[in-house]
Amino acid sequence: MKLQEFFSTLFSITAWEMIPPKPYSVFHLLLCASGIAAAAGGAVFASRKTSQEQTAGILFPCGLVFLLLELYKQGFLYFVEFNGTYSWWYFPFQLCSIPMYLCLLYPRSGRLSGIFATFIQDYGLLGGFMALLVPDGLLHPYWTMMLHGFFWHFLLIFAGLYCAFSGTADRGRRGFLKTLPLFFLCCLTALSINVAAGPLSDADMFYISPYHPSSQPVFHQVSQLLGILPGILIYIGAMVLGAFLIHEGIRRLHYGTGLTFLKKPGDDAGK
Repeated sequence: MKLQEFFSTLFSITAWEMIPPKPYSVFHLLLCASGIAAAAGGAVFASRKTSQEQTAGILFPCGLVFLLLELYKQGFLYFVEFNGTYSWWYFPFQLCSIPMYLCLLYPRSGRLSGIFATFIQDYGLLGGFMALLVPDGLLHPYWTMMLHGFFWHFLLIFAGLYCAFSGTADRGRRGFLKTLPLFFLCCLTALSINVAAGPLSDADMFYISPYHPSSQPVFHQVSQLLGILPGILIYIGAMVLGAFLIHEGIRRLHYGTGLTFLKKPGDDAGK
């Protein structure tokens, strides 16, 4: 048996077909409610049981789980859904993919650890919640792929809330500003991947392809109305604004109510 046939057979074992649930159906809403509750509860528990020095012991295993999920997804898509062809649409460099890399790099992040944790908190929560709110991309015709998509974003929410509750993320406004160079570097990398893949591919990392209007709701219409480049800039601005609102909400919750699980020494700096 050829290697490709072997992997095709292996992934086909888990190709359990289903009729995808409709967005905002009872199934979708109950799955989201239970998954978010489990992620939040797990983050509270983990933040109480670990110190900031032990954060790598939480985030790195999250990165390994992300990696295993991504390898399964790439294999399933290639061998089962697309019959041995590769779709650039699923290349792992969307906003929701970046926390996987940051979690894996976290033990070696050194002085960048605070920036990594703040990015996971702000942009990870943004990506996690927005994907669940607009779930079209998660509703696959296979059980394993659908559950994979939802679990991935629940894990994003867990990691983001853990960074928030444990004080690993920088709660000050300067902490958010420090994430911007990393975010813009990711945007530049995503755009470079889209350009390298070419106009005939379906590559759309960060949904900022220079070849066609954004595929995201609302922003698609904006791109059609104003043009692709203005649409890209507006979409990037919207992502920054969304992440900032999450950061500000967590900051206000912490400083306004005193609700904290592990207080970081010098936490009032940058308030």
